Amino acid sequence: MPVDPTPSQFADLAEAIAREAASLAAERRAEGVEVADRKSSIVDVVTAADREVEALIRSRIAAARPDDAFFGEESGTGAGTSGITWVVDPIDGTVNYLYGSPEYGVSIGVVRGAADPTTWEPVAGVVVAPATGVVHRAVVGEGATRNGVPLHAGSPASLAETLVATGFGYTADRRRQQVDVLAGLIGEVRDIRRGGAASLDCCAVGAGTVDAYYERGINPWDMAAGSIVAQEAGAAVRIWEAGGTRSFLFASPAIVDDLAALLLRLEGSVLAL
Repeated sequence: MPVDPTPSQFADLAEAIAREAASLAAERRAEGVEVADRKSSIVDVVTAADREVEALIRSRIAAARPDDAFFGEESGTGAGTSGITWVVDPIDGTVNYLYGSPEYGVSIGVVRGAADPTTWEPVAGVVVAPATGVVHRAVVGEGATRNGVPLHAGSPASLAETLVATGFGYTADRRRQQVDVLAGLIGEVRDIRRGGAASLDCCAVGAGTVDAYYERGINPWDMAAGSIVAQEAGAAVRIWEAGGTRSFLFASPAIVDDLAALLLRLEGSVLAL
């Protein structure tokens, strides 16, 4: 009976595919990018490069691991029989990509179970930033690295000294709610950052360049690989649901409970309006 690869071997495969996909994404960005379609709103865009890069990733995974399941942003799901699921965002931060910002990433997460962050068992995750060549990699039980250098989440002394990254949804109503929550948050923390790519925000938590990343309504492909990087670097994860939408918090263990409690109160107040 065939033996499953180790988490490290899964990470090796994910990294090789992500590097190839990152090269393609960077090449297409240099050629010029145009909007190919819109999804949930006029600002929720997809480019031809998103689709081409995901097709490349999916074909490489299928060739190497034909029995694994697949869950991608652009091409949807593919059933498997092995118990392994590859959760993929081919270009996380598509708006940044469209505008020529370097803040975008190729995100490939490997999990056991379905593509549900409340139930899956992390195996490995890789996030490559094509514009800079930075490679974030995590292997369950073996830690996380940035270009081969071990990562460690920060440890702020208090909530008031906590730097928080966040993001915004694509619909007007959700954005307004998110801004209202941030209005209550900004006076309680050191400051707030907005990068535009959830995978890289999760990796930033792992690297300690922010202390927390919080967002309401992100999708599994947005955070699968980055969340594994953050966790393996020592960050804590909290997931809760309010108003039919999940909120995600990746944060230093030193402040995660206080920050989660504050966010829950703020969300409750905003959603009650």
